[in-house]
Amino acid sequence: MPDVYVFPGGVVMEEDRAIEVELQLCLSVAETAADPEGRTRLGNGLRVAALRELFEEANVLLAYTTDQKMLAVDGQTLARFASYRHLLHQQQGSMKELLTNEQLVLATEQLHYFSHWITPEASPRRYDTHFFLAKAPGAQEAIYDQLETSDGIWVAPGEALKRYEAGTFNLAFPTIYQLRELEVFPTVQAALVAADQHYVKTQRPVMVEKDGQTQIIMPE
Repeated sequence: MPDVYVFPGGVVMEEDRAIEVELQLCLSVAETAADPEGRTRLGNGLRVAALRELFEEANVLLAYTTDQKMLAVDGQTLARFASYRHLLHQQQGSMKELLTNEQLVLATEQLHYFSHWITPEASPRRYDTHFFLAKAPGAQEAIYDQLETSDGIWVAPGEALKRYEAGTFNLAFPTIYQLRELEVFPTVQAALVAADQHYVKTQRPVMVEKDGQTQIIMPE
């Protein structure tokens, strides 16, 4: 989707599943009202994939140090983590190497299950995508990768929607709906609490022909 603003994300890799299997030995993600079936439990690879892609595309790494504190990236470590990120982009490094070298544990439980979307059956390329919410660490700076992405921005949900309606901020179809849901929350914590308490329903948009054009709509 060129020239469209979306949330960071990507494909689950086999290494993501392997890392989660190891994490099961020391961490567990509680099944909440949002995910009673355990769709995002450790072992499926979804959480590590989300954290890895967040680091690759946005330079944010949700992970704990050996003293169980959230990772902080300062001037002394910035270049080192930039090197890890570069290797991941070139498919020459791995998340497992990063975690082992830096003695980090991924903060999988910091991801709050938010929504699940499957692209229409008629789409030439289909995706089965799980979205999470997370509180950004204060001691890290988000930087878009300039490879898969051409811009990156912090923007409030309501402001993003205003720019979209004005025609100056292109958004993907699922992103529009998710921003509408997020717009109602006054704080990050309120959104995280609501995400944990609300069952995540699978969204399945469909493609229809109207006035000679193909449109994507929600069945309901």
